Amino acid sequence: MMDRRLMIVRLCGVAMLAALSFGPVGGTLAQPAPATQESVAPTPAPSPDAASDPAAAAPSAAPSAEAVAAGSTSPALAPSPALAPSPVPTLPHDLSPWGMFLAADIVVKAVMVGLAFASLVTWTIWLAKALELMLARRRAGAAVRALRGATDLAGAAAAMAAAGLRRGPAADLVRAALAEAERSGELPAEGVKERTAIALSRIEAEAGRSMARGTGLLATIGSTAPFVGLFGTVWGIMNSFIGISQAKTTNLAVVAPGIAEALLATAIGLVAAIPAVIIYNVFARSIAGYRARLSDASAEVLRHLSRDLDRRDLDHRSPGPAADAAPLRTVARLAQPAGPR
Repeated sequence: MMDRRLMIVRLCGVAMLAALSFGPVGGTLAQPAPATQESVAPTPAPSPDAASDPAAAAPSAAPSAEAVAAGSTSPALAPSPALAPSPVPTLPHDLSPWGMFLAADIVVKAVMVGLAFASLVTWTIWLAKALELMLARRRAGAAVRALRGATDLAGAAAAMAAAGLRRGPAADLVRAALAEAERSGELPAEGVKERTAIALSRIEAEAGRSMARGTGLLATIGSTAPFVGLFGTVWGIMNSFIGISQAKTTNLAVVAPGIAEALLATAIGLVAAIPAVIIYNVFARSIAGYRARLSDASAEVLRHLSRDLDRRDLDHRSPGPAADAAPLRTVARLAQPAGPR
């Protein structure tokens, strides 16, 4: 038992000697490298008392854990905030026809206003000329029927006066024939017929020009309105491209309004032109029919005049006091208008 204790004491002594002999070497190995300006100060070596007391060593290790926790929440490792959703692009203004008109350029506005005025003129001419043509065709038809039912110019004038046709181109045809017959007197019948035909043709031409008055404006609107609208479209698209270059974007919300305003000008031009062309063609056919009825009336007047002149020549060849121009003068007096035209 004593030998075992002595052996333990000897081993403890050898261990202490070894610790004392190797201690400086371990200290030299544990010395840190020379610290730079940014390096952290070395942690002091634990004392033997601290090594023997674990409770005292725990607080010294606590700062390192706190440093690790603090380092874990550094800005470099912090989670980035969620990106906000980009706003959906909205159109800058109303794209209804009225809204596009209000937002259009001043030149495009002027084009639209001019085309709208042209459309208004077109429909005004249509209303006025349709009523005028309807009444004129009706009166011309009634005059032709009255002339065909008569046997001479005196009877034709009386029939037209009874039908209320004392005024108008058909009445002018009868009066022109009677006036030329009265002025010609005893001149040859062929000359009277020729001069009367010239006078009647001038009356027909004047009536046709009067009825066609205003239709030329329809032709002008129908042929030029699309090009005026195209000018507004080109101007609006040019402004749209200028806006794209200034905004430095090709977003549809930026490009679409200007192009839509430009196309609206073309649409209004077509709205003004298409009805104008259609109405012009309808009026051209109606006026041609009206002139045909006046030609029929003129032919009836010439037929009555030729018959009256043949009767006069027959009376001149037969004996008796009736061989003069009195019948034609009487007819001329009967055909005089009742009042001023």
